Amino acid sequence: MQYEDFQFILFDRKPDGVLLATLNRPEAMNATNNRMHWELTQLWGVVNDDPGVKAVVVTGAGERAFSAGGDLSVVEEMANSQEATMRVMKEASDIVYNMLACDKPIISAINGTAVGAGLAVALLADVSVIAEDARLTDGHARLGVSAGDHAAIIWPLLCGMAKAKYYLMTADFIDGKEAERIGLVTFCTPRSEVLPRSLAIAANLARGSQAAIRATKKSLNNWMRQAGPIFDNSLAMEMLCFLGPDVKEGLAALRAKRTPDFPSARLPG
Repeated sequence: MQYEDFQFILFDRKPDGVLLATLNRPEAMNATNNRMHWELTQLWGVVNDDPGVKAVVVTGAGERAFSAGGDLSVVEEMANSQEATMRVMKEASDIVYNMLACDKPIISAINGTAVGAGLAVALLADVSVIAEDARLTDGHARLGVSAGDHAAIIWPLLCGMAKAKYYLMTADFIDGKEAERIGLVTFCTPRSEVLPRSLAIAANLARGSQAAIRATKKSLNNWMRQAGPIFDNSLAMEMLCFLGPDVKEGLAALRAKRTPDFPSARLPG
């Protein structure tokens, strides 16, 4: 795959070996439709194989969002199709493992809301810079499915088990300042400084010893690789939830902007 083949990711090649990749569905808060979700599986291999790129910065188009997770049309498709669910399961796994396999530093410039699949990219980056007023949530429990597409492999390492359990089970939103305080992201800055700070970090890494930086990243990523079986299980459990009744109620509640009445939460009788 070549850069020009991407439909929903824009590329801006900087002269210092830094590549800016922009998730580009601003009219949908950069939510991932089927094509964009698949493109996020391919991005990291293309970057890794490009000798002209030494670091990549990922951000979202527009001012509202980094990426608001999976498009609700995709969620509805998954809730009604085993084939769609299995396809998304493979892609969700590929996003995580392909990011871990990318030797080059990845910096996320979290310029706005980050949820679900978008949050996976934001937090699996090697360095993350978030706007003070940006909000993030794993979001899965709010929909009626278990946290699966990245959370189990990275949240406990970043913010500890106590915080990970609370925020993943409640799907509460966290702002940029709190995300930095608990260690979920690397840096928190005013919104206007997110992209410049991210590009400066990437440029600094591009000037360093590429052999040393890539080997360091590869060694540290083995902490996540150790959690691979945990992640694989979480992803399978998430997809099983898509076959149950709660996700249909969660989807309806999100569309109606109301509190969900999950069947599994109702008392018997």
